[in-house]
Amino acid sequence: MIRHFLSICVFVFFLSSAQAQDLVAKANAFIGMLDNSQRAKALYPFDTAERYRFMYVPLDDRKGISVNELNKSQRAALMDLLRTCLSEETVKKVNDIMQLDIILKELEHRKPEDHYRDPGKYFATIFGIPSSKTIWGWRFEGHHVAFHFSADKKQLVAGTPGFLGSNPAIVLSGSRKGEEVLKAETDGGFALLHAFSPEELKKAIIDSAAPGEIITGADRKAMIDHPSGIRYSEMSPRSQQLFLQLINLYIHRYTKLFAEDMLKEIQTAGLDKLWFTWAGYTEHVIGRPYYYRIQGPTIIIEYDNTQNNANHVHTVVRDLKTDFGGDLLLEHYRQSH
Repeated sequence: MIRHFLSICVFVFFLSSAQAQDLVAKANAFIGMLDNSQRAKALYPFDTAERYRFMYVPLDDRKGISVNELNKSQRAALMDLLRTCLSEETVKKVNDIMQLDIILKELEHRKPEDHYRDPGKYFATIFGIPSSKTIWGWRFEGHHVAFHFSADKKQLVAGTPGFLGSNPAIVLSGSRKGEEVLKAETDGGFALLHAFSPEELKKAIIDSAAPGEIITGADRKAMIDHPSGIRYSEMSPRSQQLFLQLINLYIHRYTKLFAEDMLKEIQTAGLDKLWFTWAGYTEHVIGRPYYYRIQGPTIIIEYDNTQNNANHVHTVVRDLKTDFGGDLLLEHYRQSH
């Protein structure tokens, strides 16, 4: 089971090298397509407080260049850059989530000129100078999508905070009725919960009421001081399998090789130090809020479905060692400058 959890293909080195070259190339291809006024909006220094800004709600004052301000070719280049950091399935989820703003605009009866809900209000920001000799990063962020990437030369070294949300969680009417963008995350959580024995459930469920939001929120430092729930070592083999599958689902939001590195960090820190926590209702029914969390020495993963009559999902991945690139990367940058 653990070997499957951390399966590494024999061509890892060669694929990793190709992806690393692609990351810098795609970043510079995107930058090269921007005009001077667009670059002024998109480009920031690496060592700036703006790099630590993390917000997944609708905002009018985001920094960077918005999708609305890009032409068709520039948008395609931006999506190509996103694919060097995220899996193809995740890129599809990102695009589907962006389009949910159109549904929200209809549901909220907003006027055509009202752009509070707008699938083009997603922003790309480049921090530093992408090259084979520099430390740099970039961010893609808007309503219910927020990914922060950091790179050392040609290698992606951090991809968190990484947030995906969905409102509505399940589209209840219209041409997209039944669509559920984060269905796998929902089903995976319930599959694990329903596999627990009564004894396991007593440990896993910590509260009959779910928190109203992910607990780490948009904090600069993600931390929940006292892990609770059920440990990996306290689970049956079947529950352990489903638990690892759920972790894999979230970690493989990223490209395969980056995800494998994250999984190796999780295993090195100790699977027996991982916790699963549940709060709220135990059946998937609209109107009944629920929450779950995975927590270990290197990772916090949260899922919350409480808002809008429990039809509004927030999920986040926080790497406790390398969020926003981590302190060591920043120190390395400052020493090199």
